[in-house]
Amino acid sequence: LAVASGKGGTGETTVTTNLAVHLARSGAHVSCVDADVEEPDAALFLRPEWHDEQAVEVLVPRVDGSACTLCGRCSEVCEYHAIVALPTTVLVYDELCHSCGACAMFCPAGAIVERPRRTGTVRRGRVAVGPGRLQVVEGRLDVGEARAVPVIRAAVNAGREEDAAVLLVDAPPGTSCPAVEALRHSDAVLLVAEPTRFGLNDLRLAVAMVRELGLRHGVGVNRAGSGDERVHRYCAREGVPVLAELPDDRRVAEACSRGELALDAVPGFAAALNRLWEAAACLARGEVGAA
Repeated sequence: LAVASGKGGTGETTVTTNLAVHLARSGAHVSCVDADVEEPDAALFLRPEWHDEQAVEVLVPRVDGSACTLCGRCSEVCEYHAIVALPTTVLVYDELCHSCGACAMFCPAGAIVERPRRTGTVRRGRVAVGPGRLQVVEGRLDVGEARAVPVIRAAVNAGREEDAAVLLVDAPPGTSCPAVEALRHSDAVLLVAEPTRFGLNDLRLAVAMVRELGLRHGVGVNRAGSGDERVHRYCAREGVPVLAELPDDRRVAEACSRGELALDAVPGFAAALNRLWEAAACLARGEVGAA
């Protein structure tokens, strides 16, 4: 189950972290992946004991100046303008490279080789909750790096390697490539939305994205009661199931500000999460329809 939204700040991390702990306390083996690699913050609430960290690397071209003929073919085939042939040298812009390998493949002189370059890290940890198990995977993009997708891919793959019964992915906000990468292999997507005019606008964008990806999806309304019914009317009109509502409770915000779980601070929050999970599990099995 991926948890996503059309914008940041709607409560994706709050839902993901609390749901992960709730399921582990209920006896499930859970893997929780923080795929918001530019600003990972699930660990602030889960506080795992880290036991492993691996670098994420991508391949970038390196030009052998003694073999290069300056023909410019590499520059012609690069869709991202990451390699530029000048009259006397070839420039490589690592941050623009998408590691497609076309420049090396089409170089007639065989002057280009690909070398690994670090762009981020993936670390793994455990949270002491029972009677189940909770594994945490965090992807983190290195400062100054522009491409989040390779790190997100590595983090989600690491979460799958945990062989847990439940894989929860806290996706980056928005509808661009990072969000798509985090969602695209999910059984179902929970779209967290607030019941406001702006919340509806962002939800429409997110629904369009998951429909394009062909993914089962439903909506969780966060801070229910703080706005109006426009999100519910939109979901009814579009055939998107509303899986659950989470209350607009000041104690949730206060718990988050302290780095605590709303699950432990707000009576009844566990019951709301339980309803949410039951509906999401049905959605993942195809028992709840989503247009």
